[in-house]
Amino acid sequence: MEIKSFKGYRFSNDVVGNSADCIAPPYDVINDEQQEKLYQQNEYNIVRVTKGKTAEFDEEGNNVYSRASDYFESWIESGALKQDPENSIYAYVQSFEAQDKSYTRSGFIALGKLAQFGKGVRPHEKTLDGPKADRLNLMRATQAQFGQIFMLYDDPECIADAIIAEAAKNQPLLSFVDDENVTHSLYAITGEANITDIAAMMADKDAVIADGHHRYETALNYFNETGKPEAAFRMMTFVNMHNEGLVILPTHRLVGNLADFDPKELKTKLSGDFDVTVYGKDKNTDKDQMFADLKKDFDQAGISFGIYDNSGTFSRAVLKDIKSIQQVADGLSEASQKLDVTVLHRLILEGILGINEQALASESNLEYIKDIGDAIDRSVALVDSGEKQAVFFMNPTRIEQVQGVAAAGEKMPQKSTFFYPKIFTGLVINKL
Repeated sequence: MEIKSFKGYRFSNDVVGNSADCIAPPYDVINDEQQEKLYQQNEYNIVRVTKGKTAEFDEEGNNVYSRASDYFESWIESGALKQDPENSIYAYVQSFEAQDKSYTRSGFIALGKLAQFGKGVRPHEKTLDGPKADRLNLMRATQAQFGQIFMLYDDPECIADAIIAEAAKNQPLLSFVDDENVTHSLYAITGEANITDIAAMMADKDAVIADGHHRYETALNYFNETGKPEAAFRMMTFVNMHNEGLVILPTHRLVGNLADFDPKELKTKLSGDFDVTVYGKDKNTDKDQMFADLKKDFDQAGISFGIYDNSGTFSRAVLKDIKSIQQVADGLSEASQKLDVTVLHRLILEGILGINEQALASESNLEYIKDIGDAIDRSVALVDSGEKQAVFFMNPTRIEQVQGVAAAGEKMPQKSTFFYPKIFTGLVINKL
């Protein structure tokens, strides 16, 4: 993949006060409450651009996109956003805890040349039309790139990682701790030799989109629409698949609103394709034992799910034979057939519970919950309260599985991977 350095725009402390107060999570994870909090945090917070508030009087020419453009241009005019004087690749380092372990994930921010999928860039997840239309309207209005596209590449020699480690010995351009206690730090890589080495390393590499599929497809659409030479490149964050801080967490599935749901019948039907273990000693002990068994299955490359249903019982289902999924997913590659999410969606959600593709897309019977914080206990509580009927607990997807599905030219079901933590927006901006 062709990459290059750029002169990014960054928030200036001289005008905004504390530039860390101007950074925000990706637009697609910001709810209304967090949006309001970011609005109040700083008058220059990037949320006003990336996920601004709508108004009753919105119309063509005066709406959330036109206001985003006005904010952006006025911030440049006032000096709240200043362009760096020299071309840089930016080192982005995140330190965090996940599942009781400490990690540091490092990557670099550069401009990557856009390509049609399969020509140096591979998606791994399906996209929806709504978010792409929204991001395209924002790009038309602002002619700038705000959010990152999270890209994975494979370099066992860790060339960029070594350069990032050296850059991180210097004073950061920006460093802050977010609400989830993740430390985000940005550093400049300006040396010509370092930039050349990173570009040369990436030249023959394919990249896999880990997060930001909608933003990538939007950038392609914008380039095809305008033909602007500068739009042929998109700001991206690149992380080596060999980086020790590359963490994928599971996303669990909550099931509800199913007519005639019967947990006993579910277990009976599961026993055809799965070995089912029902835990029945003590609720807390059962939960701990179930997750310990799921971890063993994961370590042995088994396909299994933990289940808590409205009978108040924890259980575990382990796939007996891969041939079961091959019979209902013969159009998929071996890599896709062996995904836990494929087995869950095809054999259980659709095959047993009748939740088809349309219902999955509308999320009328399914809710996704990412495994952070107290997600597990919240899931159990939702079932106990009667709001949900069952929860299926997942093991995380392995990075080699992401590679395998992408290499096969296929896309995973939505919410198959949760790369933690999210890459934040506003650390650096690329103006076309």
